[in-house]
Parts: sequence; C-alpha cells; structure tokens
Amino acid sequence: MNEMRPSSSVPIARDALSPLLPPQPGAAPVRWRVSSSPVTYPEALAEMDRVAGAIAGGEADELVWLLEHPPLYTAGTSARPEDLVDAGRFPIFQTGRGGQFTYHGPGQRVAYVMLDLKRREPDVRRYVAALEEWLIRALDSFNVRGERREDRVGVWVRRPEKAGSGEDKIAAIGIRVRRWVTLHGISLNVEPDLSHFGGIVPCGVREHGVTSLVDLGLPVTMDDADLALRRSFETVFGPTVTEDSPS
Repeated sequence: MNEMRPSSSVPIARDALSPLLPPQPGAAPVRWRVSSSPVTYPEALAEMDRVAGAIAGGEADELVWLLEHPPLYTAGTSARPEDLVDAGRFPIFQTGRGGQFTYHGPGQRVAYVMLDLKRREPDVRRYVAALEEWLIRALDSFNVRGERREDRVGVWVRRPEKAGSGEDKIAAIGIRVRRWVTLHGISLNVEPDLSHFGGIVPCGVREHGVTSLVDLGLPVTMDDADLALRRSFETVFGPTVTEDSPS
C-alpha cells in the first residue's frame, strides 16, 4: 500500500481520520461501470492508465469500474519472492500498486477506482480510510461486521469459531496515486474459490485466513454485492451515474 505520511513524526491512525471523501460542490457524479464478462489483467491496466490520464488532464470525469478477472496473481511493489508458494498455478502479473501478492478470480468483485484527489482532499491516508469505510458499510448491508486494522490494510471479520487467529480477510485494498489520480482499488470476496489463495501468502499475512460472503453462510450474488457497493460508495464518496462498459 502506497501511503503519504503526514508531517508529524507519529502518523495519525486511519480510524481517527474522517471516513468521508466527498467531491467539491458542483462536481460531476462519478461514472459507474460494470463489466459483465471477465477482463484480462493487461486489458484492465491499459484501460485504467488511459482513463486516469484523461482524468488528470481534465478531459474525463472520475470512474469506478467493477469487474471480474480470470484466475491470476498480482505482485505489488512490496511483494516478497518467498510469499509466492505455487508459481505455476496461475499467471503472475507485476503491478505498480502498493502491497504484496494477491489473488483475483471469478466470484471476486474487483473495483478499480479512479478518483481525482485534487477535487476532493489530497490526502492518501484519508483516501485509504475512505476505501475501508466504503467496504465496511457495504458489508453492513449483509449484517457482516467488517473491521479495519491499523497494522495491516484491508477489511477483516472476526471468526471466533475458527482455531488460530480468529479472524479472516474478506476484502483487500491496493492503490497507486499518479498526479493525484488514484489507480487500482479494492477487491471483495463474494464467492471465489478460496483454495486459490493457497498459491500465495495473501498480502504477506501468514497468521490470518481469507473468507468470503458465501463462506460466511450468506447466499449473496454478485448483483447483490454490486448494489451494496454502489449504495455505500455514494454515502462515502458522493453521487454516481451509470456508464456502460465500452466492451
């Protein structure tokens, strides 16, 4: 996770920051795009770079793009070779986002978030807190209590019935900021094959597990998740407007 530190020598805890990141008055609504077919990782990166450049240049409005990827692993800027457990299982992509190894695949909702922080608040830590708040509010729609952890990024759920740490990760966050426009974003586990996380140490965290909404016993569809994500996004980041995928 790439973060900019405040000027104080002691960083402010994310839960002490405002979880809301609304646009400036009069700003255009965020475009909301949902792709119905799987999108390859190189295709997603190319489109994200194109859109982010247009936003930075004042030529396009902000965009959130929801999609699914075919099974793959991505390596962030802090990825460690020893955390790649099974290099031959799925394709591996190096990426410019912060963080370590993660898995993407069917049943997982990925949201690439391209917002102009100059039009909101140029504070990366506050942006990360807002992404976490977005996910926490979406999970609350299904009566799931998502929680942030100051020592690791993402959203976690308590699993007291499980041996070991007693908590699992349900949503991941990995970002990059270029010219104050955000790239990459979040992934929410709706119903992925959780065994596919076994080819890596997810986000470099060995002592905790991974879960999904369906793994928690909730019969949630991707459409259900999308609706919850959109509603909660608007409470944190402001209005959206539907945009059809160019594909």
